Amino acid sequence: MKQDILNLDNQNVGSIELNDAIFGLEVRADILHRVVNWQLARLQSGNHKTKGRSEVSLTPAKPFKQKGSGNARQGSRKGAQFRKGGVVFGPVVRDHSHELTKKFRKLGLKTALSAKAKEGNLIIIDEAKLSAPKTKDLQAKLEVCGLKNCLFIDGKDVDVNFALATRNIANVDVLPTIGANVYDILRKDKLVLTKDAVSCLEDRLK
Repeated sequence: MKQDILNLDNQNVGSIELNDAIFGLEVRADILHRVVNWQLARLQSGNHKTKGRSEVSLTPAKPFKQKGSGNARQGSRKGAQFRKGGVVFGPVVRDHSHELTKKFRKLGLKTALSAKAKEGNLIIIDEAKLSAPKTKDLQAKLEVCGLKNCLFIDGKDVDVNFALATRNIANVDVLPTIGANVYDILRKDKLVLTKDAVSCLEDRLK
């Protein structure tokens, strides 16, 4: 698959051959769905907690005698029916994550890249570098390129000036290749890869 290479001034500066095994796969929603669920499950903190009857700080003594009071018999004030009593089947601290094989995660990333390429929302640029960390200058370049909601993926390292310049621009994120993931790719309208990113992704996903 052949793709034009642009610069940040939206000028064509060449072309690149993309690997069809990575950027030309059939788009399968079921694969993307499973990988996104796996990512979001790992992000859940799972630290919500309520106290059961064995944990609440109340006396274990009977609130009143067994017979003769006219009330239903009770063994302790710790029951869920009493104010400040324990919660029945309440949430406990747990890990929400689940397993997903490395092979399947790779397939998910390939499918996400292929989906952007098939939609026409994949853009290849020569480099994502700036001489100074000027947000205003980068904003002007992005407007020329028509990029309002996008994810930039660079090579092994992200240019410091470029990363600083994007901090105050809404809906624009920057990641190194090692941070490329299905969820961040899918939630942005456009995916922008540098030539270094393409090379690193092909090495990572081969």
